[in-house]
Amino acid sequence: MSTINDQFSHLDIILASRSSRRQALLRQLDIQFRMTPLDVKETFPATLPVEEVAEYISRLKAEAFPTEKILSHTLVITADTIVAVDNIILGKPEDDADAFQMLKTLSGRSHLVVTGVCLRSKNNIRSFSAITKVKFKELSDYEINYYIDNYQPFDKAGAYGIQEWIGKIGVESIEGSFYNVMGLPMQQLYEELRNFSL
Repeated sequence: MSTINDQFSHLDIILASRSSRRQALLRQLDIQFRMTPLDVKETFPATLPVEEVAEYISRLKAEAFPTEKILSHTLVITADTIVAVDNIILGKPEDDADAFQMLKTLSGRSHLVVTGVCLRSKNNIRSFSAITKVKFKELSDYEINYYIDNYQPFDKAGAYGIQEWIGKIGVESIEGSFYNVMGLPMQQLYEELRNFSL
């Protein structure tokens, strides 16, 4: 019986990330891959439009991957996700107060979630991004504090995970890929993988 992985079986696919969410998402594509942590200073030009920041950083990560580890059949995947409101990027919160302020900022408003992805092989590099518009209802202080106290907002851009409790009770509407908000635009990534030339 054939599997989806057959079309990628000739590749050594590396997800260069520490993100357990991205690992779980990529695994759901039924593609064999391995995970290699990659630490890169995520800096970008101050003049760069917020919609382009995630793709810029994902490419930065891909270019930082050690060239000597990229063989003829290697395909490296890197990604970065940002949350932006009013052209201001909300990073990962430093503490409870920071998380509270971020969620208060998102409350009752729409914001953008942009994930940039980069594919790199020995002879090729390709980056792309996906944008999702998310609208939260007016969140009460109690709801915000409950989420902060009972879940893990500190490793997430914008201080929330859409797959967690706050996404279920707070998200009024979403335009674009749901999985993009989680950290990988799955359908787009699958098509890019299918069409990528080593």
